[in-house]
Amino acid sequence: MKSQTPKVLHELCGRALVDHMLSAARDLGPERLIVVIGHALEQVGAHLSETSPDARAVVQHEQRGTGHAVRTVLEETGTISGTVLVTYGDVPLLRTETMAELLQRHESDGNAVTVLTAEVPDPTGYGRIIRDPGGAVLEIVEDKDASPDQRAIKEMNSGIYAFDGDLLADAVKRVSSDNAQGEEYLTDVLSILRGDGHRVGAHVAGDYAEVEGVNDRVQLAFARKVLNQRLLERHMRGGVTIVDPGSTWIDVGVEIEPDAVIHPGTQLHGRTVIEAGAEVGPVTTLTDTRVGAGAVVRNAVADGADIGPQASVGPYAYLRPGTVLGRSAKAGTFVEMKNSQVGERSKVPHLTYAGDATIGDDVNIGASVIFVNYDGVTKSRTKVGDGAFVGCDTMLIAPVTIGDGAYTAAGSVIDGDVPPGAIGVARARQRNIEKWVLRRRAGTKSAAAAERALAEQEQRESGT
Repeated sequence: MKSQTPKVLHELCGRALVDHMLSAARDLGPERLIVVIGHALEQVGAHLSETSPDARAVVQHEQRGTGHAVRTVLEETGTISGTVLVTYGDVPLLRTETMAELLQRHESDGNAVTVLTAEVPDPTGYGRIIRDPGGAVLEIVEDKDASPDQRAIKEMNSGIYAFDGDLLADAVKRVSSDNAQGEEYLTDVLSILRGDGHRVGAHVAGDYAEVEGVNDRVQLAFARKVLNQRLLERHMRGGVTIVDPGSTWIDVGVEIEPDAVIHPGTQLHGRTVIEAGAEVGPVTTLTDTRVGAGAVVRNAVADGADIGPQASVGPYAYLRPGTVLGRSAKAGTFVEMKNSQVGERSKVPHLTYAGDATIGDDVNIGASVIFVNYDGVTKSRTKVGDGAFVGCDTMLIAPVTIGDGAYTAAGSVIDGDVPPGAIGVARARQRNIEKWVLRRRAGTKSAAAAERALAEQEQRESGT
């Protein structure tokens, strides 16, 4: 991956690669869930402690192959009776359903081991599955060791297996490291079990993409595209309109109710919830944000916001964490909000910053209003009461309260409370300095225009 981030912690649709695998395995209802960690064990171990406390981590201090990894587990846990499923933390597209089918085939066929395989268009580089006429697996031949006839086989080994636990415990001890890499390969267990007279079977995955691992950024992008398409299809079949699936990206933790509409260029991340009848997009990015029923969010960015039912956001709005819009509230064009609560039917239509504000119901905030919440040391709150009217270009210097039904005059700098029903006016009286431009900006276009206008005015006044 050429990254300081361990491969299995790279994110895919809002979840680390290893978490995708654990989620799919967890849905099988296993008696125990064990993760072998070795490379970057501190980072990976800390991540698993936070996200998967139900999974037991076993440390493989020396990375000496897949067989050695399994042997390390069994040396720590002892023999695991029953069926043992072995899979990988870098195979994020593998479905629970496919693993369940593998386990069912393993049990129904009475196999000692059943390998998950896939038919791939180009099997170059993969181990080939060699079967006998009855369909049993004879061996797995690596690409570099395969004959021309064997290379023509398109069924490949995924490296994912269902084992009889008792037989696995014995066979894995007999895996040799006598190879060019000096490693213990789990594939050797298959030949050991077959040599002992046990049946080795296979189950073919319905979609070869499920068993493809992620080893670089190209494969990560491919997996993201495949998983995103699955998520989009699930939502569309659940009653969600996604106008352009090709330009829409959704994380696995996103919830969307029926009759919501997602327009092109939309990204929904984290634990975002879109309720019924809401419209989101185009060109909108929401993270951990709730959009209430019937709300409309266009050309906007929201992170940790709560947008109430029938509310309106955008275009070109930015809602930061802690923003809450009440029913039918509005955060309009070029509006930024942070840690602010806006009451029902209140409107912040355009060109405004509202930071650390509590705005009541039925309030109108004029254009270019700034809630001045930070003095360089402390952040303070501003409260605007129900039914208040804040005039255009007003500065509200927190902490300050605008009472219920109060007004502020346009262009005011308000640093004191305005009582209910009063109007706060805080601006200098205008005075005009006659012919200032002619004296101080002589020779400019402005001075020439002023001279013409003054001459015309004198002519009108003189009646000539």
